[in-house]
Parts: sequence; C-alpha cells; structure tokens
Amino acid sequence: MNYKEIKDLIKLVEQSGLAEFKLKDKDFELSIRTEKYSKEKAPQIVSMAPAAVAAPAPIATPAAAVSTNAPAETQPSAEDSTVGLLEVKSPIVGTLYRSSSPEKPPFVKVGDTIEVGQVVCIVEAMKLFNEIESEVAGKIVKVVVDDASPVEYDQVLFLVDPQG
Repeated sequence: MNYKEIKDLIKLVEQSGLAEFKLKDKDFELSIRTEKYSKEKAPQIVSMAPAAVAAPAPIATPAAAVSTNAPAETQPSAEDSTVGLLEVKSPIVGTLYRSSSPEKPPFVKVGDTIEVGQVVCIVEAMKLFNEIESEVAGKIVKVVVDDASPVEYDQVLFLVDPQG
C-alpha cells in the first residue's frame, strides 16, 4: 500500500464509525484505532465466516440505511441496571434488521424467551444477509439497537436476563 491509499483508508474508517480496523497482507500489517476504541475490551479472535454464511470482505462499511425512527424497544423498569444481564453482540459490521422483511414481525422482542442458536436478527454486510444467532439463553429485557441501524463488530444488540 502506498501513502495515499493508507490515508484514504484512514478517512474511510473514520467515516464508517468503526472503533478499530486491522489489515494484514503477507508481510504488511496495518492497525487503525479511532476515538471509539476502548482499551478496556480484551482482544478477541473472531472468525468472519459463520457456518453456512458467506463472509464479507475485510473492509465493510455500512450502507446508508433508511431508519424507521422507531425508538429502541425497552421494558420499563425502576432501575436501568445491566448487572447480571447477558449481551447478544454483533459478530460482524453491517446494517441490523430485526425482521426478515418489512412486512414480517421482528425475530424477537422485549419479553421473549430465547434459546442458544435461535435467530435474533439479521445483519446485512456487503449485500449478504447474515442471520445472527444467540449465544445465550434467557429473556430479552432490552433491544439496544434500532431497526435498520448500522452496527459495529462486537456491538451489543440485545440484553438478556439468564434467569428469565
């Protein structure tokens, strides 16, 4: 990569809202971190190709999505504590959709009980629609991301009460 390509890539990463971007090609390695990057997170190794789903290219910028302007769904509670709640996170960068089509109901909503492996939403990345399966079981207590919103890798999508 030349200087101009690296400079353009930095601008693209900043505009996409990503917290961190890494590129490795043979002997060349590049790591870009934005102000959204938090050193509190432990580094994780993630496979970008879930079983039976095509993987997006290394650079995935969320396409502009039409927002329904509907607020994220929450269950009213006296306390907004997340202590003891499990998180369902996005394994990829893309645009989150809560249902398979605009006419269909969402895969899950607040109050639903989910199981491990159950599809909870879809994330579109590079024109591929990837079903996101829950890695936890319990009751959905909060939907953190609005429908048709861009999401980052490892961003929390749902909060789940394992006791539910």
